[in-house]
Formats: sequence, structure tokens, C-alpha cells
Amino acid sequence: MVGLGAMGSGIVEVFARAGFNVTGVEVDDAALERGRTHLERSLAKAVAKGKLSDTERQTVLDRVTLTTSRDDLADADFAIEAVPERLDVKRDVFADLDRVLPPGAILATNTSSLSVTEIAALTNRPGKVIGLHFFNPAPVMRLVEIVGTVVTEPGVLAVATEVAKRLGKTPVAVTDRAGFVANALLVPYLNDAVGLYERKLASREEIDGAITKAVGLPMGPLALIDLVGLDVCLAVMDVLWAEFRTPRYAAAPLLRRMVAAGLLGRKSGRGFYDHSRPEQHPEALPGGPLADRVRDGATGLDIAGLLLAPHIDDALRMVGDGYASADEVDTAMRMGCGYPQGPVELLDGRGVEWVTGVLAESAHMGLHSSFAPAPLLLHLVQKGRDTLRDHN
Repeated sequence: MVGLGAMGSGIVEVFARAGFNVTGVEVDDAALERGRTHLERSLAKAVAKGKLSDTERQTVLDRVTLTTSRDDLADADFAIEAVPERLDVKRDVFADLDRVLPPGAILATNTSSLSVTEIAALTNRPGKVIGLHFFNPAPVMRLVEIVGTVVTEPGVLAVATEVAKRLGKTPVAVTDRAGFVANALLVPYLNDAVGLYERKLASREEIDGAITKAVGLPMGPLALIDLVGLDVCLAVMDVLWAEFRTPRYAAAPLLRRMVAAGLLGRKSGRGFYDHSRPEQHPEALPGGPLADRVRDGATGLDIAGLLLAPHIDDALRMVGDGYASADEVDTAMRMGCGYPQGPVELLDGRGVEWVTGVLAESAHMGLHSSFAPAPLLLHLVQKGRDTLRDHN
């Protein structure tokens, strides 16, 4: 395991708890000790919650070797990197892994946004390079996206799938495409929330409260952006834009400005909320004709609908493209993002007529006029279907 930040150390824990012997590598002693602290703290929490005994905790630790030398990976048959999301950094890592590991070893990247194909091309074994995208915190979240490229060997996909199952994870296998499943659906939805906030349709509390009330998500989109990091969300939006070049994936101007100002969320102490204060005072409710129309419900729109309808539409576009099945989409969002229901399940509950009506009215109001409904959604309308499951 190369890279022992919060994600990398979590992946080390997952493998070690599943019975694998793991060698973790960091760039220097200070980073190595931070990784050790991450691991030990997480295991201590598991003991405190009764999920591990002290003996089991020690057994897990005994399976882990930490080092600052990548040459210590010479006997490994499976390597994963979780270094920063910069291609130049990953280039250095994969060149070293390619040099050190045996020819038959599999190299995996935990990237959440970069092209696995480009990473594979940095090596002399592109057929043995794969994406293995865990979700944070890795010991808790059950989803692993397994990302193959146009040159990935079938046997490598089979091994990665079996490894994920042995870890107790639920694998969703997809091909290399910007954002894969979960981030390609989650981050544009978060970006939409920033756009509504920027246009002063609602306060941050109204936006977050509307979603948690409507669908039972554990937190609203602006609170989630603060948790994930505004810079991370912007990076994903930029990757989506670079690949698809459609207005749907243009980052909200406010998101870009806040990142430029260093307002990154919890990691910087301030994002959409001020995390330096123990108590948050609710914002004043914005006024104006759009906000008033949404708040009074006269148009049939509400904040939750303005966010959920495009989100469901994105999911149907993904299903219609053949990139992932409806079940895979719902599994990814439930197990990777903590959704009580996936977006296709939300469609089944609300209906095609509701989604198309919200999209049409929001376009009429100038809120979502930059993209047409998914072809699959329009097909369902033409066939008189109100759910995708009926269509299938």
C-alpha cells in the first residue's frame, strides 16, 4: 500500500482485518508515523465499539509492516496507491512499482477522478493496471468501484473482484470514465446545490434541511461539500468537464471562487459553514422573486425537487448509456455515499412524470436550462411508463 493518509491507512486496515499481510509505504518517517497513528486510532475505535477484541486488534497490527522504501515491496503480488490526486505524483509511484514488483503483480490505483487508462500507460504492464476505488472511511463504507480500461486483462478484473469480496466489500465493475459511478452522480448534485445557493434561492440551512427531510440523507449537500472538501469537489467537476465538455459539468462560479479564497470546508475551518465556531447561527432567508416562488411552492417546485430531479436524470443518462445498470447505480450510491435509496429507487417512488415536470418547470424559470433530459427519461415518457423498473 503506497500512501498512508486517512484513505491509505484505512485501506491497510481493511486488508489486514481480512487476513492479508500488508506492507505500507510512505515518503518519510514523519508521514509514516502519521499513517501508523491513523491505523492505531481507527483500530482503537473498533475495540471501543466492540467490533474487535484487544487480541484481534494486535493480530491486525502484526499483519502490517510499515516502511519508507518502495523496494520493500519486491515480493508483493498486489499493490495499491492512494497518493494525492496529481498525475505527476502518480507517475513517480507507478514507475517505481513497475520497476520493483514482479512482472505478474497487479497494480491498482485508488484514484477517484483521474483516468485509469492514463495511469496504466505510465507502466510497462498496462494490462495489469486497474482502478480499485474505495470510499472514505474505507473500514466502514462497503462499496469498491473496480475500474477496468480498454487494455485491462480479464483475469485481472476477476482477481480484483474476488479480492473485494474477500474484504467484505460490494464490488461494482465499470469501465474507465470520468467520475466512475458514484462521483459522476454525487458531485454534480453537490455542484447544483452551490448553484442554487449562489443564486440566492435559499439559505444554506434551507438547502440542507430540504434534502435531509425529503429523502433521509444523513446530511445536506452544502454540509457534505464542507466535509469532502470544496477543492476535491471542484477537481472532480473539472475532470468531468474535461471529458464530457457539456454545460452540465461546468463548476458553479461560487465553488471556484471559494476554493481560490482558501475556503475549503472543514479542512480549512470554513466553507459554507464556519467550523471554527461551536454553534452556527442560521443565515437570514434570501429574498427576491425566484426565492419567493420556490419558497411558497406556487410553481410546484421546492429546493429538494430542484436538486433531486437533475440527479435522477443524471442516473438515467448513465443507465441509458449502458455504463452501469440501474441496480449498480443504486448500489453505488447506497454503499458508497450512504444514500437510504439510490436515484433509480427515488425515481420509482416519485415517478417519471414528477421528474420531467420539475425539469421542465426549472428550465422555464431559467434554473436548469443548460441540458436536455436524458434520452432514457424521454423514452419512458413516450412509452407512458412511470418507473424504470417497469421499463426493464
